[in-house]
Amino acid sequence: MSVQSAHFEMLHAQPDPWGVTRRWYEQRKRALLMASLPQARFSRCWEAGCSVGALTAALAERCEAVVATDAAAAAVERASQRLSAFGHVRVERQALPDVWPDGTFDLIVVSELAYYLDAGALDRFVDGLPGMLREGGTLVACHWRWPFDDRRLETDRIHAAFARIGLPSLLSYRDADIALDAWGPGRSVAQAEGLVPVPAEASA
Repeated sequence: MSVQSAHFEMLHAQPDPWGVTRRWYEQRKRALLMASLPQARFSRCWEAGCSVGALTAALAERCEAVVATDAAAAAVERASQRLSAFGHVRVERQALPDVWPDGTFDLIVVSELAYYLDAGALDRFVDGLPGMLREGGTLVACHWRWPFDDRRLETDRIHAAFARIGLPSLLSYRDADIALDAWGPGRSVAQAEGLVPVPAEASA
C-alpha cells in the first residue's frame, strides 16, 4: 500500500492531529485554496485525502455534491461525524492510487496528500487524474513546503507532476509555507464573466 495506513490510523486516534481547526496556518491555507477556485459553484467535487473534514466542509458550501476520501478509517469516521449535517457530502475510505471514487468530477482537490506517495504511486495517481476530471474541470493542489519525517517527495516535484497533465495554469502561488496551484479551463475569472474578451483561440 502506497500510503502508510497504520501510521495514519495512529495519528487520527487524536481528535485533530494537525490542528486544522485551531491553527491560523490551517485557516489561512483553506481561505487561500477556496479563493483560488475559478467558479463560485461546482457540480461535483472530489477531495482526495480529506483527513478530519475541515476543508471538506468549506468545499461543501460551494459544491452541489462532494466525495471526500481518505485511507485511514479513523479519519473517515471523524470526517463523517463533522460533515453529518451535509446531506450532499459522501465520505469514503480509499487508499490512493489503488482505489478511486466512482464517476467524474468538475473539481478535484488534492491538499496535503501527495507527498505521502512514493514516486511510482505519484505517477500512477497523476496518470489516473485526467480520466476523473470532466471536460472544462478544475484541478487544485496545495501542499506544505517544509521538510518533515513522513515526507516521501518534495512538494515542487509533486506540483510539477500535476502540471505535466497539460491543463492550462489558472493560478500558481508560493510562500515559505505552501505551494498552491490550480489548473483548468483556459479562461480567467474575468473572461468567464464577460468582463474582458476571450481570445479567439481560447474560445474555439
